Amino acid sequence: MIAAFRHGLVLGKFYPLHAGHSALIRRATADCERVTVQVLGSLVESIPLAVRAAWVREEHPEVEVVASYDEHPVDFDDPMVWDLQMELITSLLDRPVDVVFTSDEHGQELARRLGAAWVQVDSGRLAVPVSGRAVRTDPEAFWWALAPCVREWFCRRVVVLGAESTGTTTLAKQLAERFGTAWVPEYGRKWSEERPGGLEAPWESWEFDHIARVQAEIEDAAARATRRPLIICDTDVLATTVWHERYVGTATPSVIAIAELRRPDLYLLTSCDVPFVQDGLRDGEHVREWMTARFREALAGRPVPWWRSRALRSSG
Repeated sequence: MIAAFRHGLVLGKFYPLHAGHSALIRRATADCERVTVQVLGSLVESIPLAVRAAWVREEHPEVEVVASYDEHPVDFDDPMVWDLQMELITSLLDRPVDVVFTSDEHGQELARRLGAAWVQVDSGRLAVPVSGRAVRTDPEAFWWALAPCVREWFCRRVVVLGAESTGTTTLAKQLAERFGTAWVPEYGRKWSEERPGGLEAPWESWEFDHIARVQAEIEDAAARATRRPLIICDTDVLATTVWHERYVGTATPSVIAIAELRRPDLYLLTSCDVPFVQDGLRDGEHVREWMTARFREALAGRPVPWWRSRALRSSG
């Protein structure tokens, strides 16, 4: 099937990318041999421009994505402002476009200035009733309109951590059930069951790098798949740094670096004032108080709120 146009243009803030944007891009790709998507943002906006451009690339790998900061004022009635905007827009094009796709009326003037046709898609946003402002105001209400990569950004994360046999797993599961959301298990426990040499072999630093990477991947996958913008995590990479210190003596810079990049919305620290329950994998009854103190120190040094939760009798 021969495309109606050679080169189409879609532009916007994508703040954030939502189903309305994707519908617009899909219409453009259906009608054009080639589509350029311009992601235009401002330094004062809360979602980094590079993140938004990455979303568009992931969801629409068939288009060419270019991103730029646009600090010009927004005034569609001012020809001088239009001139400034057009200077930026044309500078981002590697060749002329022959069609512009927008949902709003301002696309008509944009197309005229580019000497291109104009295709308006979903005028009034009736087919896909969503906007970037609406998503930013209430992400959960518009969760249906967000791609998995965007959901990962907006998902709030609560991490339960603590020493062995202090109820972390039980508390994480109960919270997930209470709020009707996903529970992210502790990968380190699974690794303990299958690691080379079994539980008797000395621990090595590479194992904690592996645990940290996989734990982060599992958490991010859960954030993408959750039915609402909240996940409950039974441990995280910060906890891995403490476990690394407990078994090897210190945490490596690589594990610490992963932990520094990952900051949940809330930590819950369990207490060690409950009886220790041996489940066949545990060997840390004698260091529970030390580990709890180390968790407190680690949490105190991070810009994330944390609470000391009530201990639960459990196998967690």
